[in-house]
Formats: sequence, structure tokens, C-alpha cells
Amino acid sequence: MIDTKPANSDATFNTAPTLLQYNSVLQQCRDLFLKKTEDYGTSWRVLRPVSITDQIFIKAWRIRQIQEKKVQLIADSIESEFVGIVNYGIMALVQEAAAADEDLEWQTGKALAAYDQQAEAVRQLMLQKNADYGEAWRQMSQQSFVDLILTKLLRIRQIIANDGKTVVSEGAAANFSDIVNYAVFALILMQEAAGK
Repeated sequence: MIDTKPANSDATFNTAPTLLQYNSVLQQCRDLFLKKTEDYGTSWRVLRPVSITDQIFIKAWRIRQIQEKKVQLIADSIESEFVGIVNYGIMALVQEAAAADEDLEWQTGKALAAYDQQAEAVRQLMLQKNADYGEAWRQMSQQSFVDLILTKLLRIRQIIANDGKTVVSEGAAANFSDIVNYAVFALILMQEAAGK
């Protein structure tokens, strides 16, 4: 019989390299989110779903251009773009969960708590999918992660154009969750390649 229980405990994963690497990358992204919150407050709260989608698109498209042209004129690294994709993806999930009438400016503690809540939900999704797919992502190329992120963004744009309605497909939140996980996987593989 197939065990279909959700992976809501880390008990079977606490020694797995994937979880340790995943947590390390997510902490790196969270640290940057905290620093930017201290600098800018929660100005990102004004962004609507289509704007966050476009911010992620810009970052993913830049990575793709660098991959294809093998030329980079701006110093910002591909790694930093993937970190930005993680954070904007989590911001999108925070925005979707926030009440429409909430203030745009949040205290740092509230913003971090909302970030952590969504990051944990995405992490649990990763654990479930990673168990089912047997870490297939470790055999994937950076190009594939970028193309999958761009595909998910185009799907989200269509969902937004349809007023959030879907017939048989997952909604925007599920697509943003996948985008976050693809970016984290890309970062893990980049760090492995660099010997970190």
C-alpha cells in the first residue's frame, strides 16, 4: 500500500543532505529579505500579483539571456537573481494570504513571521514532492530551472487574466510555490558546483 500521508515532519529527513542544503539556501534568502526590510520597510506590499510576476520574469529572463549569450555586462550574479526569485515568490504568497484591507506598512517582525509561514509551507511541499520524485531535480540543468520558472510565470499571467479562475489547473499560489522551489534547487546545485 502506498503511504499518502503528507511529509509534515522532518524526522525522516533531518540527516538528508537535501534538507540541510535547502534550509541553508532559504536562510540566505531570508537574511537578505530581512536586510531589505530594514532598509525599505515593506514597500513591496504595494505590488499587485501581476507586478510581482513581472519582477520574477525580469530576473529569470536576465538569467536566460546570460545563459544564451554567454555575456554579462552587469555585475549582479546569476546566484543573486535566483535569490531574488525566491524572495519575490515568497512575497507573492504573503500577498495572496494577506487580507485586502491590511495596512501596506508592516513592522519587521510581522513581515518576517509572514515570510516564515509561507517559506515553511513551500518547504513542506518540497519534502512531499522530493519524496515522490526521488530528487530528479538533481539531474536537471540550470537552463531547465529557468525555463520552468518562465513557464510558470506565463501560466500565472494567464490565471491573472482569467480573474484567478482555473478549470482544472492549480492556481497562482501553487505556481509561485513551484517557482520558489525551482530557484532553491538551482542555488543548491550552483553552491555544490562551487564547492560550498
